[in-house]
Amino acid sequence: MSTSTSTSASAKTSTAAAPRNYLRWRIVDIVVASVLGVAAGLIFLAWNVGYLGPKALLEPLLPGLQGLLDGPWLFAGVLGGLIIRKAGAAIYVELLAAVVSALIGNQWGGFLTLEAGLVQGLGAELVFLLFFYRRWSLPVAILAGAGAALAGGINNLVLWYAGSGPAFTTIYLLSTVVSGAVIAGALSWVLARGIAATGALDRFGSGREARVRV
Repeated sequence: MSTSTSTSASAKTSTAAAPRNYLRWRIVDIVVASVLGVAAGLIFLAWNVGYLGPKALLEPLLPGLQGLLDGPWLFAGVLGGLIIRKAGAAIYVELLAAVVSALIGNQWGGFLTLEAGLVQGLGAELVFLLFFYRRWSLPVAILAGAGAALAGGINNLVLWYAGSGPAFTTIYLLSTVVSGAVIAGALSWVLARGIAATGALDRFGSGREARVRV
């Protein structure tokens, strides 16, 4: 009887403490999130140039279809959230990647790049929050990628495609959400699992989960 009561009390204490753990950042969380943000920022820089060719092909084919190219700018927040598993990680990593892109320079200007990073990170963050930072499955990752894409897509429509008709708006939003779900969501989930399998994330819940699977 006393053992059962003690176990139950311990479980309740652990459950009550769990939400606070997602709010408490460690030094290692900050360091790894920063490394992810900088690395993602360099990928952003490459894609700032690399997307121009595919864009030139997609735009004449069907205006709005260029939203399919948005995924590589959306993955940082989702990947950061999946690996760090702390409140604010998605926003931090996506925004830091945008800072790197803005500091080195791109065609959109510094402030608008930072604003886009913040909005996209917030879109992913809200999905992780919706699951109380407790679910890190493939479907959640896909939803986070779609959330980042939807937030970023609406932001782009306001800033860059103001006055667009219903057809363009619909095609663009659907295209960017698909890109976000597949590239920023599903591929980030696969990448996070791959990194965890190497043992590099042993100090994170994502790394410990990988060891359990093995």
